[in-house]
Amino acid sequence: MRDKAAELATHYVRTHDAADILGISPRTLEKYRCHGGGPVFRKLGGRVVYAIDDIEAWANQSACRSTSDPQYLAARGAGQIRPSANANSAIPGSTRR
Repeated sequence: MRDKAAELATHYVRTHDAADILGISPRTLEKYRCHGGGPVFRKLGGRVVYAIDDIEAWANQSACRSTSDPQYLAARGAGQIRPSANANSAIPGSTRR
């Protein structure tokens, strides 16, 4: 039983470790988790964990050979928050002109 727990611990990392692996801040990873666009995560009890394989898969989705690569635009926008069409309608007194 102890070996299984040790094996699982090596496959999953917490937010700060996942951010270190990706070279981004933990706060950025938290924003991705809230707004979408980041790697797949799991909520185990009160803890958020990331599988190493999921982190690598997410990073590999952004692989490009050059800035003219069609994938580049999608990779560049990874993790960006896209405003909804009704973004201003939720703000009282705001109008869109």
